Formats: sequence, structure tokens, C-alpha cells
Amino acid sequence: MSDTSILTITGLRAKVADEDLDILMGVDLEIRPGQIHTIMGPNGSGKSTLAKVLAGHPDYEVTGGDVVFNGQSILDLEPNERALAGMFLAFQYPTEIPGVSIANFLRTALQARLEDGEEVDLFDFQEELLDRMKLLDMDPAFAERPVNDGFSGGEKKRNEILQMAVLRPTLALMDETDSGLDIDALQIVANGVNTLREENPDMTVLLITHYQRMLNYIKPDAVHVMVGGRIVRSGGPEVAIALEEQGYADWKEQDKDEGQEEEQQQQVVTA
Repeated sequence: MSDTSILTITGLRAKVADEDLDILMGVDLEIRPGQIHTIMGPNGSGKSTLAKVLAGHPDYEVTGGDVVFNGQSILDLEPNERALAGMFLAFQYPTEIPGVSIANFLRTALQARLEDGEEVDLFDFQEELLDRMKLLDMDPAFAERPVNDGFSGGEKKRNEILQMAVLRPTLALMDETDSGLDIDALQIVANGVNTLREENPDMTVLLITHYQRMLNYIKPDAVHVMVGGRIVRSGGPEVAIALEEQGYADWKEQDKDEGQEEEQQQQVVTA
């Protein structure tokens, strides 16, 4: 594992685009290659917003700070440029794409990585796709289904991990991938992630979740608590266990007090 950070977030602030609604209030985070970092927090704390901002989602506007991925500031990059640089987002609510099969979708995504004139070999691709589907205990016929069209929640999440398995990103952003999964599906998804990391120890994961149960299967190097658009505590897996037992009430109250203090300071400055 390198001592150099693969992802460095400094003072990141963001709001809903075209609205005066701040969500991220100064996020600082540093992750080294091969690490798994988990972000936990209550609803509305900014967890999913952080993942979408990192991926370049157009619904959000960065108003301060910087994000450096693999040595490059990415805030001026388009979403497809961030993806080509090795970033992958597993969505909390995956999009349906009727009429486009999973196989064609993935082959097109792989093709986009190649230089002009190069082609993805069809037979090599089919062999790789079948191998990745076997890893996730998926029926090969699944590859011919339209992307997420008519899928159950568990099927959508498993498809997200299949995409990750085929595309092999440098940084995987997993936005509440465990939501809606029963215990069997959760174990299959977690096993897929763990196997991918065994194959590529430098693959880095930022896992966003509400619940400690996902961490029973995917062991994090660090756990961060996000409340009110800020990371308010960082530590090891014991942080997740404490949250499961105690909840977020104390952190919400602390964030409320800090927010009031910050507002008073701003009023003093502008007075």
C-alpha cells in the first residue's frame, strides 16, 4: 500500500445547483490506495451528496474546497472524464436504461477506455463477463436483460457490483449499496467486493452506509461519522459499533450547537 493519497478532499463545500441550499459544509478526508473507508451518518447528513459530488453529478454545485484524485484536481472534469480516470459510482438508486442490455452497456463502457481504432474483442469480453457473473452468483441470461429495467432492488445492486467487477475501477464509491438487500444478497455482494480487492489490492473503496451490518462482511480501515455536512468523528471499526448501539442523537445535538456558534460568528463578522 502506498503512503501517497489516492483521494484527498479539502474543505469541500457544495450545494444543490441553482438553489441556495448548502449541503456539504467543509468536508476533509484523505484515503490511501487499497484502503476501505466507510462514511456513516443520519438521513440528510450529506453522505450521498458527497458521493455524487465526487462523481460530478450535475445536480450539485461545488462552492469551495478541492478534490484531488490520483494526483489531479478533478473539480473541472466532466463525469465521463472522472470515470475514465478510474472513478466508479455504485448508485443508491440505479438508473433504468430500457432497450440496452447489460452486456452491450458494459462492452460500450470498456470500449470508451480504448484508443481510437481499437476494439474490445467480443470473445474475450464474453469470457470475462461470464467469469464476473459467476463470481456474483448470477445467471448468465442476466447479461441480456435491459439495464435495471424491471429489476428488483437486490438485482439492481448486484448489477452495480457486476459493473464494478468488469470495469475494475481505481476508486469505487459505493452509495448505500446494502440498502434493500436481504442477508443472502448482502453476503454475495460483499463477497464480490472482497474478491475484487484480493485480485487488485490497490483498489480503493469509499463505502457509504447507514448500518454496521455491511461492515460485518467488508472490513473497513477507517470509519467516519458525517453530520450536518461535515465529518465530525473518525476512527476504526469500533466507531460503527458504537453508532449501532448509541445512534446519532448526541452528534446531531453537537452539530446543532456548532452550527449556531458558526452563525453567531458570521453575524459578528458582517455586523
